[in-house]
Amino acid sequence: MSETPRGRRSQPTRDAANAPRLAELYDDAMRRPSRRTVLRVGALGAAALATGGVLAPGTAAAAPAGPTVLLNADIVAGSALRPFGRHLAFGADAARSVVVSWQTPARVTAPYLRFGTSPGEFGSAVPAEVRALTSDLAWQKPDHTFSPHLGKAVTQHYHHVRLDDLLPNTTYYYLVGHQGYDPTTSGRIGELATFRTAPTPAGGGAFAFTAFGDQGVNYNALATNSLVADLAPQFHLAMGDMSYALNGEGGHPAEDIYDARKWDSFFAQNEPIAAEIPWMVALGNHEMEGWYDNFGYGGMRARFSMPDNAWAGSTCVYSWRYQNVGLLSLDGNDICYNSPSNLNYTEGKQLRWLEAQLARFRGDPTIDFIVVYCHQCTYSTSDSNGAELGAQQKWAPLFDRYQVDLVLNGHNHVYERTDPIRGDKGTRTAPIRSTVNPVKDGTTYITAGGGGESVNKWTDRAIDDSYLGHVRDATATMRLDQQDGPTELIKVNWSRVRYRGYSLVSGEVTPAANGNPAQLRIRALTETGVLVDEITLRRG
Repeated sequence: MSETPRGRRSQPTRDAANAPRLAELYDDAMRRPSRRTVLRVGALGAAALATGGVLAPGTAAAAPAGPTVLLNADIVAGSALRPFGRHLAFGADAARSVVVSWQTPARVTAPYLRFGTSPGEFGSAVPAEVRALTSDLAWQKPDHTFSPHLGKAVTQHYHHVRLDDLLPNTTYYYLVGHQGYDPTTSGRIGELATFRTAPTPAGGGAFAFTAFGDQGVNYNALATNSLVADLAPQFHLAMGDMSYALNGEGGHPAEDIYDARKWDSFFAQNEPIAAEIPWMVALGNHEMEGWYDNFGYGGMRARFSMPDNAWAGSTCVYSWRYQNVGLLSLDGNDICYNSPSNLNYTEGKQLRWLEAQLARFRGDPTIDFIVVYCHQCTYSTSDSNGAELGAQQKWAPLFDRYQVDLVLNGHNHVYERTDPIRGDKGTRTAPIRSTVNPVKDGTTYITAGGGGESVNKWTDRAIDDSYLGHVRDATATMRLDQQDGPTELIKVNWSRVRYRGYSLVSGEVTPAANGNPAQLRIRALTETGVLVDEITLRRG
């Protein structure tokens, strides 16, 4: 491995308008509903209202030993149960819809959210939808070599409130609680958090996002989280293999090792960031938790509330937009040959939806860039999982046809950027700090799997890392797993930047103005904030 670049982390300044303040107003605010808060609660809140704060039977049906809605579980005194693991998500229209999600250590009565446009005014309590997830401690497989230290199952309690009809480009303040736990009481006023809706497509300026996959729960994950906080993006893309509660390939209950409690640590680890920056997630192979229903995704449906607007019953497959960028989250397990548990489980629905949505985005004159994010790699030269032939066969032709600008993924625990690719071939050399025209040159593919969980190697052991200040251009080797066939090794010349270390991607979008075309600047930063790559996408 080449020498790791080191240096001081960049220290961008947060917008002071987004920071919690005026704590002395909280107590008074919670005692008087806001006259100005007339926002409508979305379908999640409506479901909770209809069922007394508990998800209606049948809303998330579960197979035996899968996620179960618990209506009669013991209730611990609410004052002893502090909400944790708050995380946000945008709806399909990021200017008007946000979901707030959180967890409690046990079942509580009447969980709620209160929110408003200033730290001194909140509306009435909005009931939360409750999704209680019961999981067998499946790590107790027959050949385990250690004694279990808990009972046969663990139940986790997730709460969700969807807020619709929000004001665009507006900062909201919110608190979550439940009967017996009022977050405005002494010592708890610091639990106030904020979120900010997107501007309308025509009303916004430059904005930023971050992305990584394969985070895990560990020291390096904390370091990349700290960098996300420093960068203060408008949203973050989490591209699968998140908690590693499932330790195995995924989708194989007889062999995989699973501890659902790892998700508790995951949400607690990410709360300082995710409570104020929406995390938009994609599925990885480690999210195929085979003890649940919905192709192993029952746990994900309990924990997260993504737009899921691809088809009825889709999980973490969705499209949305932020200003002039159209974004699509795909499930790579559907086309994955090297982890085939869910191969073709959508029976073509995802592919048909993908083409229709790409056509819709590309036909919208208010959308400049199309960004696709998923877990598996369409193109990569790492040896851990290689490149995904299924994505090359099924998705890449659509990315070419509809001029997708950027594809982001994890899966391989490295950072790697390709030259622009069209028809499975690099179209031109794109060195660090160059500018690419996706219309003419093709799609840029980036693997950003350095979120925190280990680091992988290159397929060609003789190849060196190549990054800013250490450029080592070389012909690399791509590994492809054939469907029901041998592994193929192919020499390629499009692997332009390679870095084996913990890192993330930062994207900075500047809309078109004053005759200048829109541009998307992509940077790769180590966990300590050192720049290793930079490329600008400019359509024209």
